[in-house]
Amino acid sequence: MLLTEGDISRIIEMAWEDRTPFEAIKHQFGLGQAEVIVLMRQQLKSGAFISWRKRTRGQQTKHAALRSSVVNRHCSSFQHKQVRP
Repeated sequence: MLLTEGDISRIIEMAWEDRTPFEAIKHQFGLGQAEVIVLMRQQLKSGAFISWRKRTRGQQTKHAALRSSVVNRHCSSFQHKQVRP
């Protein structure tokens, strides 16, 4: 799958969000957790990548199977940002 610069930016943004599970990224962009980790390693500076991995490793909100059943949604890429010319 070929990702646009906008797609990559949105994936990085979603990956940094604490409440967005990896499953939501897979649903929207077709990238699993391992692929998101590779993308983040390629796109972020090493210090930022290490910080992100520490935040997400084992975090319940980043894995749908570990989340509370009360939270069963994800945000659409169209919900927050407007692309401006």
